[in-house]
Amino acid sequence: MTQAVRNRAARFRWSGLWRTWPRRIASATALVIVVPVLTAGAALRLNYSGDPGDGTRTRGHDAIWLGHAWVDGRKDDADLAAFAARIKGTGIKDLYVHAGPLEHDGTLPAGRYPRARWLLDAVHRTLPGIRVQAWLGDKLATEGPDGLRLERAASRSAVVASARQILDAGFDGVHFDLEPLHSGDGNYLSLLDDLRGLTRAREVPLSIAAHQIDPLPAAHRVVGALSGSPKWWSQKFFGQVARRVDQIAVMSYDTWMPLEGMYGGYVAEQTALALEVTPPRTDLLMGLPFFHENDLGHHEAAETVAAAVRGTRLGLGRTDRGRERFGVALYVDFAARDGDWAAYRKGWN
Repeated sequence: MTQAVRNRAARFRWSGLWRTWPRRIASATALVIVVPVLTAGAALRLNYSGDPGDGTRTRGHDAIWLGHAWVDGRKDDADLAAFAARIKGTGIKDLYVHAGPLEHDGTLPAGRYPRARWLLDAVHRTLPGIRVQAWLGDKLATEGPDGLRLERAASRSAVVASARQILDAGFDGVHFDLEPLHSGDGNYLSLLDDLRGLTRAREVPLSIAAHQIDPLPAAHRVVGALSGSPKWWSQKFFGQVARRVDQIAVMSYDTWMPLEGMYGGYVAEQTALALEVTPPRTDLLMGLPFFHENDLGHHEAAETVAAAVRGTRLGLGRTDRGRERFGVALYVDFAARDGDWAAYRKGWN
């Protein structure tokens, strides 16, 4: 072979390599992404297998989120009678009734809950032993310019004043849902300390809705760096929050899971992670998806009540079967269907 022929052959090999190199990079990238995803999916599906066993059903510490219609005049005695029949024989103890939202400065206009007195009197008369907690929430300015700013002492003081205001109105407790709340937020912990001082003095529960826990170490940091929205809390931060409240309800839905088995395995994992760091004196509740949507975060065919209940039972049975202060929380009454209620009763009660 002459030198000219060898040179042409070398150029051909290099040109062929450059033509195929992008495809090789794409293939390698796909493997890097797809293989861990498939592995994680298989692990979650395996986590959904097995028998939850005895001792993994309701302890009578369940809750349900109720919409604003219960305090703004749209509901009446007939609605309450129907609701009472609906929850009869279940473990529901707490009603989180939407009485907000808070203003971005932390204040709460009294005109937002004009029929609260009717609801409180009617529930206490019709459903003795059921607690009515005021569900207060707001958007936090953690990922945009608008919202409640917990770094401002005046805003935190206003939130505490709003909690005092709602308890003065007769509610049996206060339930906060502030989102998006990033892991490690010291201002939130400070707010909970101040709120706990108020609720302890009133001898009523302080309850919060909690983000999910990192399914992998530092997942919130990785996702936060890539998207600006961390989604999860670290397990350490979850424990710090749980120690400051009387009740913590994990929003174990909107998980991105595409298949029912994966979702159930994910809930089992979340249940175990939460149990590990929640003190026995704190009520731990796992959220059930009583709503139906299809978007990037929530696939209704995957995130079913049946899968959430089974996953909850599996996580409970494997981690702390004897935990007494444990339950599920149903989100949300106005979007629920008969099948959701049936799955809750069959699987959990």
